[in-house]
Amino acid sequence: MTKFNQRIVSCAALLFLTMQTSQASILAVVDSGNDFKHQDLVTKAWVNPLEIAGNDRDEDKNGYPDDVNGWNFAEGNSMLIDYKYASSNTEDAHKFFDIQLKSFLGTVTQAERDWAREKFKDESFIKNLQIFGNWMHGTHVTGIAVKNSADVKAVGIKLIPTEVKLPGKESKLVQQALATDKGGIKETLLKAALTALAQQQTKVYVEIGGYINGAKADVMNGSFGTSYDAISGVISQLYKTFFKKDPTAEELKTYTNHFFTVNLQETKKFLAASPNTLFVFAAGNEGSNNDEVPSSPTNVEAENKISVAATLGDQALATFSCYGAKNVEVAAPGVGILSTIPMGGYLAVSGTSQAAPYVANIAAKVKDVNPKLGFRDIKRIIMETVDVKPWLVGKVKTGGLVNRDRAIRAAELTRTLDVARAIAQSKNDILAKTANDKAMERKYFQVPRELVMPLPSPIAFKL
Repeated sequence: MTKFNQRIVSCAALLFLTMQTSQASILAVVDSGNDFKHQDLVTKAWVNPLEIAGNDRDEDKNGYPDDVNGWNFAEGNSMLIDYKYASSNTEDAHKFFDIQLKSFLGTVTQAERDWAREKFKDESFIKNLQIFGNWMHGTHVTGIAVKNSADVKAVGIKLIPTEVKLPGKESKLVQQALATDKGGIKETLLKAALTALAQQQTKVYVEIGGYINGAKADVMNGSFGTSYDAISGVISQLYKTFFKKDPTAEELKTYTNHFFTVNLQETKKFLAASPNTLFVFAAGNEGSNNDEVPSSPTNVEAENKISVAATLGDQALATFSCYGAKNVEVAAPGVGILSTIPMGGYLAVSGTSQAAPYVANIAAKVKDVNPKLGFRDIKRIIMETVDVKPWLVGKVKTGGLVNRDRAIRAAELTRTLDVARAIAQSKNDILAKTANDKAMERKYFQVPRELVMPLPSPIAFKL
C-alpha cells in the first residue's frame, strides 16, 4: 500500500471514529486522576482521535503530548493515575470510610468510635488516609459521573496532586513585608500576597478551561474546592508572621473576604474559557452556608455553573453538606455512594464530591438524549425537574433534590416540544417521590469533624 493510500485509510478511519462518537456527550472530570483501566471505566474513556499513545509527540499540536485520554495538569504529563500509591489502599483506610458512613447513619458502635479516636492520634495513619483519599478520589467521582450512561465519554483531567508537598520558602512579597515596619505598608503587602495566592490558585484553571473547550466537553465535574475555614487558617498564620500577633476576628474576616473576592473573580475566567460547557461543582463539606461563608470555585457567579449540596438519600440534607439559597442550586444523594476506585476496586464514600457527579451524570445523559440542547437548556431542565423538599427550601436555590428520571424524560420531550412545555409534561409523566418527606424530623447525629473529609484542594497554599 502506498503512503498516499495509507493516508486515505487513516483519514477514513478518523472520520468513522468521529462519526461514531459525535453523538456521545463528553464529560470532563477535573479531579485527582482517573484509572481508566478499571473494568467499569475502560469503555468510558474519551479518546483523542488525533493523538498516538506512547510516542511522546504532540500530533494534534495542542501542547499536550500523548494526551490520549486527558492530561495531568498537576505534574505536567499524560499519566492520569500513579499506581505506586496502591500501597495506600489499606484495610484501615477502608475501615475509616465504613465507620464514617455508620456515623452519618447513626449506627456506629462505641468500639468503632474508640478505634477511630485512637487512629487519629497516629500521624502515619492520617498521612496515609490523605494520600489514599486523593489517589482514589478522581476514579470514584468518575464512576458516579458515567454510571448507567452508555454513550458518555469522560475526559480525565488531573488537577489535585496525590501527595501534597509542604509549602516552600516564603515569597518576595512576604519577605518584603517582614522587612518593613512602616505604618500601613504591611497591611498593603499582606493583601498583595493574598491577591497573588488567589491568582496563583486560579491560573491553572484557565489553562484547564481551554483544554476542556478544545475537547468540546458538554459537562465538567469539579469535586474540589478551597473552603473559608482553610483559607482563614492560612491567613491567620500569615498575619502572625507579618505582625507578631493574632488577628482580631474582624481583621481575619476582612483579609479572608479579600482573598475570596479576588479568587472568585479570577475563577470566572475558568468558566469563560469553555463557554459552551456546563460546570458542575461540589458545594463543600464544611456544613456551612455558602451565602455567608464563601467557598471556591463553587461560589463563582456564572451562567454555565451549577453548585450541588449532598443529601442522605431522599431523607435529609447531609450534616456535612454546605448549602446556600443563593449560591447552591440543587441537592443530590451524597452519603454512602458506592463507586469505583483504582485497580478494579469499589468503595462507599460520602461527600458533596459524590453529589456533584450525580448531577453531572444527569447533565450528560440529558445531552445524550437530545444533542441539540445547549448548557442553558440542560441547566434549566435539571433545576426545574427537581423534587421540592421542605427540608431543602431555603437551603438550595430550587429547594429540591434532582430527579434523574424526570430530567431525562424532559430531554426526550424536547425533541418535539419546547423546553418549558417539555418540563411541564415531564412532571406529569414522572411523579415526585414524597414517601420520605416527613423524614425532615429525623435526628441529626453528631459526627466528629475528623470523620468528614474536606474537598481536595488544588493548592498547598504556597506563597
